[in-house]
Amino acid sequence: MTSTHAFWLAGRRATGETTFDVTSPWDGRLVGKVSAPTEAQVEEAVAAAYAVRDEFAATPAHVRAAALDHVSKRLAERTEEIAQLISAENGKPVKWARGEVGRAVSVFRFAAEEARRFNGGEAQRLDTDAGGQGRLALTRRFPKGVVLGIAPFNFPLNLCAHKIAPAIAAGAPIILKPAPATPLSGLIIGDLLAETDLPAGSWSILPVGNDRMPALVQDERLPVISFTGSDRVGYAIMDSVPRKHLTLELGGNGAAVVLGDYASDADLDWAASRIATFSNYQGGQSCISVQRVIADAAIYERLLPRIVAAVEAQVTGDPSDDATDVGPLVSEDAAKRVETWVDEAVAAGATLLAGGKRDGASYAPTVLTDVPAEVTISCEEVFGPVLTVRKMHGEAEAFAAVNDSKYGLQAGVFTHDLQSAFRAHRALEVGGVVIGDVPSYRADQMPYGGVKQSGVGREGVKFAMDDYTYERVLVLTGLAL
Repeated sequence: MTSTHAFWLAGRRATGETTFDVTSPWDGRLVGKVSAPTEAQVEEAVAAAYAVRDEFAATPAHVRAAALDHVSKRLAERTEEIAQLISAENGKPVKWARGEVGRAVSVFRFAAEEARRFNGGEAQRLDTDAGGQGRLALTRRFPKGVVLGIAPFNFPLNLCAHKIAPAIAAGAPIILKPAPATPLSGLIIGDLLAETDLPAGSWSILPVGNDRMPALVQDERLPVISFTGSDRVGYAIMDSVPRKHLTLELGGNGAAVVLGDYASDADLDWAASRIATFSNYQGGQSCISVQRVIADAAIYERLLPRIVAAVEAQVTGDPSDDATDVGPLVSEDAAKRVETWVDEAVAAGATLLAGGKRDGASYAPTVLTDVPAEVTISCEEVFGPVLTVRKMHGEAEAFAAVNDSKYGLQAGVFTHDLQSAFRAHRALEVGGVVIGDVPSYRADQMPYGGVKQSGVGREGVKFAMDDYTYERVLVLTGLAL
């Protein structure tokens, strides 16, 4: 695992003049060396993608679908190897890494299915007015151009899949920039794409540093940008290229609401278990992890000790151990930031019920109550294994508390009341509402994205394909309709 990894330039393996190290956040060991592309090689990749865009858009659907099916099958065959790689470079517990590989398998399979049925064309009679007599409109979708996909570190395989697979399905060439901390998982996708018959130039995977991202963002040959990461960086990109089409999947401040009707012992045990698991999975480094629990006063005193017990039961330690639930954060600096935010909250009057300790890049699963509204951890995305719990009186107050955030990605509402579920869907200012579970549920084929400062556009294979393409209408004249 410590050999030098090549990158993928216009569909072929290539190396540059320099390398950089990828290290494990758990124990600091060298996981691999990665060759970094030169400026000339980046230019070659962009020029090749731009040159092939018309050819790739016209590639038969069965060719693109076959390539996507192939990647899906090969990922499944190499699940254990890739899961170990994700765990090594990211620090993710291997059991969660296996789940991530399984999701990527599905993403490429969904994309193959969508490639076969996408762009079928919709016919519309225009003779509903006299001026349209004998005319028929046929609408199809065409790629907007080359896609620049910028992926984050927290799901280093699956979020690369969510950039690459929809682009290939839609016939849009793609330049993928994986996260510098975790490039190896994305490069694995290149290994598998290279086994297909996709046109040369239709895809590149370039592990360039973040300091080289602005030049790619500004390049006019890359009219579509799909970015997953922080709101600060995402909106800086938007401000710098306001005329480009952007899909931004940014931060969250995920809330789980537990309403008063969710009151049996079984209900509360389920809610506490799900909240504890999904405030800490991936070390809390998920945009839809549970950061806030908003509990009705009627069940608060029974729910809180269950949450604390379930959080304390999370197994922390070596991410390569199948028993581990919570591994390290991506770096010691990330853990130090979480430590600073928790310490600030406690100093301001918050009550620490569990956790609150750092060991290198690891931070213990943490529960806070009585957290002042003005402290950082109340306002920002913690991106760590930290949970705050608040008591509210009634549904309206709880929903207002969810909306009292600059973010709006997803929310979970534990209730059995169908009317409450529909009121939540109407009232909550988020991109997705999950009933009977935490906000952390995501099916890779569903529309996924946020409102407010959680971004613009939607992922989920079909919905990303819509973002990567535009409608073009063909009007036929003189027809006997």
